[in-house]
Amino acid sequence: MSALSILFLASCSVWLSEAQTEFKRVAEENVTLPCHHRLGLLEQGSLDIEWLLHISETVQKAVITYSGGRVYDDLNEEQKGRVSFTSNFLAGDASLQIISLQSSDAGKYICKVKNAGQYEWARITLKVVEKPSKPKCWLEGELLEGKELSLQCRSASGTAPISYRWQRINEEDERAEHLPPTSRVNISNPGQVLLKNLTQMSTGLYQCIATNEAGQESCVVQVTVQHAQNIGMIAGAVCGVVVGLSLLFLVVRLTIRRKEKKRYEEEEAPNEIREDAEAPKAHLVKPSSSSSGSRSSRSGSSSTRSTANSASRSQRTLSTEATPHLTPPQYSQRETEGKEIESKKVDYANLMKMGATLVMVPAQSRAFQTV
Repeated sequence: MSALSILFLASCSVWLSEAQTEFKRVAEENVTLPCHHRLGLLEQGSLDIEWLLHISETVQKAVITYSGGRVYDDLNEEQKGRVSFTSNFLAGDASLQIISLQSSDAGKYICKVKNAGQYEWARITLKVVEKPSKPKCWLEGELLEGKELSLQCRSASGTAPISYRWQRINEEDERAEHLPPTSRVNISNPGQVLLKNLTQMSTGLYQCIATNEAGQESCVVQVTVQHAQNIGMIAGAVCGVVVGLSLLFLVVRLTIRRKEKKRYEEEEAPNEIREDAEAPKAHLVKPSSSSSGSRSSRSGSSSTRSTANSASRSQRTLSTEATPHLTPPQYSQRETEGKEIESKKVDYANLMKMGATLVMVPAQSRAFQTV
């Protein structure tokens, strides 16, 4: 170093160099903020470099620094891993590189370089603009001939101002076309277009383009105008189908219920007990007096055995005729024998009550029988 240079540096206690510029970048892009100095020629051990971001007049935060021979690039959580020195900052290029820009990176940056009691700095304003987000397109109104239809378009985010433009797209070659002559653009809300007096010519594909200084995005919507008569026919057909299905369902339900009722009646009929049914009546037949007289007149000429047999048959005849319509229940053999004994006792008692006379026929020898 020449003596002249040393004298020049010694005579200047502070050498100040300030440059202020403005950068505008789109979000997600990269940017390099320049900062050049000439203090590296002095004592390298005492060189300090610091990048600061002014958020407001009173608030600022460190972005990246070099001090004591070490780089600190993790001072800001939002920019951690996205900031770095671009070149040889010790030789005089302390420019700052920021990758994947975000809207929060916008602001005023200050580069401060200090060495051996001397300072240099640079001021840079960074603007980060965002493209409009993909807009949303929708329709408001009736898609019928003669009606009015409103086309709506809006982006949820993006750097203002955002402009909107509607155009018609030819579906065959995707070529942009003008809107129908009856369309009107809302001046206070450019994202709205009114289509008046709709016709079949209004049917087609419509595109909305949202644009700002960072770029543009678009969306499309299909418009299909229908005849009012066709709408009535479709509505009538739908109503007819609904009514027909309802009637069919009702008929099927009634048929099922009728079958279930019939099956229920058939199952319950054998189990019904008729309380008004009358039990069959028993008829008693009294023996005629002529029959008794004839048997008595012939008793003298019959044997003792035949008289006993006749009386036994008379008792069985009265017992059978007393209950001609009753069907005897089924019992076990022991119960049946007991009932037969009781029946004989009852028959004998009945005969006595009806006036029957017990006749004792004396035994006769064969010598007195009439030949």
